Amino acid sequence: MDFIFGTLATDNLKLTHHRAAKQGLQHHYAHIPLDPMPGEAVTIYVNIGVDQNLTHAACYYTTDGSIPTGSRGVASSGTAMALQPGETIWDTLAWGYGVRWSGTLPAQPKGTVVRYRISAWADGGDEIFADWPDVQDRAEKAAAAFFQGKEPPPISLDEDRRISTFTYHVDTLAAPAWAHKAVIYQIFVDRFYPGKGHDWTQTTDLNGFCGGTLWGVAEKIDYLAELGVNCLWLSPTFLSPVSHHGYDTTDYFRTEPRLGGDEALRAVMQAAHEKGMRVLLDLACNHLSDQHPYFKDALKNPQSPYRDWFYFDNSAVGYRAFFGVAGMPQINLTNPDTRAWMCEVGRYWIREFDADGYRLDYAHGPGPSFWVDFRAACRAEKGDCLCFGEIVDAPDALRTYIGRLDGCLDFHMEDALRKTYAWGTWTEDLLATFVQRHTAYFPRDFIMPTFLDNHDMDRFLFTVNGDKNALKRAAAAQMRLPNPPVIYYGTEVGVSQPKSTRSEGLHLSRAPMLWGRDQDTELLEYYKAVISSRQNTTL
Repeated sequence: MDFIFGTLATDNLKLTHHRAAKQGLQHHYAHIPLDPMPGEAVTIYVNIGVDQNLTHAACYYTTDGSIPTGSRGVASSGTAMALQPGETIWDTLAWGYGVRWSGTLPAQPKGTVVRYRISAWADGGDEIFADWPDVQDRAEKAAAAFFQGKEPPPISLDEDRRISTFTYHVDTLAAPAWAHKAVIYQIFVDRFYPGKGHDWTQTTDLNGFCGGTLWGVAEKIDYLAELGVNCLWLSPTFLSPVSHHGYDTTDYFRTEPRLGGDEALRAVMQAAHEKGMRVLLDLACNHLSDQHPYFKDALKNPQSPYRDWFYFDNSAVGYRAFFGVAGMPQINLTNPDTRAWMCEVGRYWIREFDADGYRLDYAHGPGPSFWVDFRAACRAEKGDCLCFGEIVDAPDALRTYIGRLDGCLDFHMEDALRKTYAWGTWTEDLLATFVQRHTAYFPRDFIMPTFLDNHDMDRFLFTVNGDKNALKRAAAAQMRLPNPPVIYYGTEVGVSQPKSTRSEGLHLSRAPMLWGRDQDTELLEYYKAVISSRQNTTL
């Protein structure tokens, strides 16, 4: 069966995540409505975990964008609101009772930025703040141990108690209209086309550079237009001289010279826009390269102005990193200066290069509160830009991003399509039932692009042992779904892989694109037909 990289990759990781979420004081952005409109009051909920005996709870909030502070029900900045106990909840997997508390924040006018914190305490006892323990941090540590073949670390409540600040904007922002009709083509730039008359530099070491460039993408715009796609998603193009994938950035304000630099990116934007295509950049806000100058300065100098831009700790690595990978330190986006810097990154490429938005890598790392600020910053530059995240999590967790992002990649639909057309464990009737319920669970305006494969998993054609008819059935079903389809480069011409990514590495799903006589032209014509059919159908 499929293996999807992430914090919920196995049943044991799911259980670890679930049990951590039932301890301490957990809010997880639980409020109604999910996307507050002007004039709507907001009821917030917080769960006191099975391990806690807390008898008081309060919310501290501001409506001017500042950070609220307070303790034991008394605000030192902003306003304090007492929360009230409600339903007692039994949880079998955590084997204990929790209690759900709630309170209602007053309605606010359009343009208000509401930030809040939640705490709970018992008379004579410690005060703790939601969300503690940090469930995302625990999930990442457990997943990192799994991927490294180690035992997951034990759950300990003696860790750093960071105070989470939650945010929502009172606005009427909605996903851009064009996104509903988008057919997205995911391009792994180093593997797509060299351009300028060059050949691949090499194609045997898929962990190395193969020579694809942005010039090559610009030269193949006509191919993409004939395929029928109207939106390009480029893999990271920011300065990243070490890796072929580019998710370890050393400068967010420069285009990697190996890919053609700023001039080549402008050429892609111009060529695509002339054809009526949108262009999305792939941005990792959660982490950067350990060679980034800000991190290097913070690492060597405890007095560095960038020290608080990262999470230094007593771990084996010495700092919080993406799945424990030392080369990708995590950025502290709760720091107001860091947050403003990253929002300016988002604005820059829209303002200076006319980018149409972002696919946001590992979006559940920064969490929902960061994205509400990031999306607002991007919309200030271009009113119809699109910001959607890569969030591998349960559907109830995905709903917390409603009103904070325009949408997220639909890993659950990918799983359903593969169960039906690759593994044969689902019938099409069962798929239809899932589609109906899954679609009803999310608002129509929350864009959830579908896909059959991507750069972090086995290619669909590999999973079906080269059965093109199975791929065709899956592609046809994907094109009938209401959300925008994503086509991973080369799927439409028969690109596959020799071995599974699970045993050999994610790089195996990133083989160079096939061109000319190497393409499966019959499969390509089929893709053109199903894309055209989708574009001529009202969904």
